[in-house]
Amino acid sequence: MSEDRILIARIGAAHGVRGEVRVKPFGDDPLSFCDYGPLETADGKRRLVVKSARLQKAMVVTRFEGIDDRNAAEALNGLDLYIPRDALPELDDEDEFYHTDLLGLEAVAPGGETIGEIVALPDFGAGTLVEIRPQGAQSFYVPFTREAVPEIDLAAGKVTIVVPESTEGDEAQDDEERDPRADNEAAG
Repeated sequence: MSEDRILIARIGAAHGVRGEVRVKPFGDDPLSFCDYGPLETADGKRRLVVKSARLQKAMVVTRFEGIDDRNAAEALNGLDLYIPRDALPELDDEDEFYHTDLLGLEAVAPGGETIGEIVALPDFGAGTLVEIRPQGAQSFYVPFTREAVPEIDLAAGKVTIVVPESTEGDEAQDDEERDPRADNEAAG
């Protein structure tokens, strides 16, 4: 996939029988994906134009031009939608970043040691997290806050990460701090 395109939304299940689908937007404004003109699929072979969109909980119920029944809507399930990179507005604040610019960057400790690679920036409802995958190890999360992520250097391809103590060695710490009375109460 070309780096000049940005993933902006993902089509989910059909909604009703008139060709509407549920769309999961990726961005601060859930309806912003409607503002960029035609949306392209990952392979670039298909372009979809938003005909209408309305918020419904965490999803946007959307109708695309030419999609008029449930069967056509079901065929769209799982498609990722992209826009050209240059369609995004310039960021005014030096502390603002597009998530796509951070993916794949090297996560480093304040001393410069490599921690891993940034693989995702999910938000499960309590704020954005940075998912870091160390080489040969399971990924972990830190909050996307100034305390945990004090420096982002896009030019160098590095993000400084302060790993909270509770993230390192959670299992060993949990075993040491376990109250044996809790185990007896659970068994009894």
